Amino acid sequence: MKLKKSAIRILALTGVALGVAATARAGDIPPAAQEMAKTFGLDSWGQIEGLRYTWNAEVPGAVKPFDGGSGTITISHKWEWDPKTGTISYEGKDMNGQPLKVTYQSAELSNQSDVVKNLVDPAFFNDQYWLLIPLHAIWDTSAKVTDEGMQKPTLAKEGSADLITVKYSGADGYTPGDTWDLYVDADHRIQEMDYHRGGPKKPSLVIVSWEGYKKAGPLLISTEHKGTADGAPFHLFFTDVSVKVTGSDNWINAE
Repeated sequence: MKLKKSAIRILALTGVALGVAATARAGDIPPAAQEMAKTFGLDSWGQIEGLRYTWNAEVPGAVKPFDGGSGTITISHKWEWDPKTGTISYEGKDMNGQPLKVTYQSAELSNQSDVVKNLVDPAFFNDQYWLLIPLHAIWDTSAKVTDEGMQKPTLAKEGSADLITVKYSGADGYTPGDTWDLYVDADHRIQEMDYHRGGPKKPSLVIVSWEGYKKAGPLLISTEHKGTADGAPFHLFFTDVSVKVTGSDNWINAE
């Protein structure tokens, strides 16, 4: 589920520019998807001056994630991001598993080290995509968003939810050729997400719940995703989520 870097510069835009892009795209988005994005804070994105979070995953694998071996691999990435200036700070591990701390400007990626270009920056876009999928449904012009009506979620024992499908073209976009099925409840919150990879790399299918909802300032964040990746146990979760909004120097913790 890594993101194609050639078409992800939208995140270097200011909150105002993203708002303009979302408005221009609104006519192409089903009303249910628009309501979903607004529920998660789309209209307040321009207020966000900073975003902190730790992305954590427990994935199947012996040596590398999804290598087909038995066992569980734990991954953790700590981020601080200023979406208006494009300043990104990372704390985690490098390619050799050694501790790494780095801060860089997304607009100056070509001047960064190989570890930033090939490891940190792709990880940043992957991790924030998981955090902000409902907003990407509106922001990402390479995605076709459709409302497939009421469907039964894979993880649900009973009942149905509105299926919003976000499908990327095979040529470009955040996840080229991939499809993200979002099952949305009556409160416009996602209750399940099914990810279908468009290419041969693993995992091919990830099915996870969306739970552990918290408010971080004007943003609604799902902090817990439990399910399977190609049938094996999969757990992705966010901790230490906080935001800084316009007019304040204080960080607001998600709760």
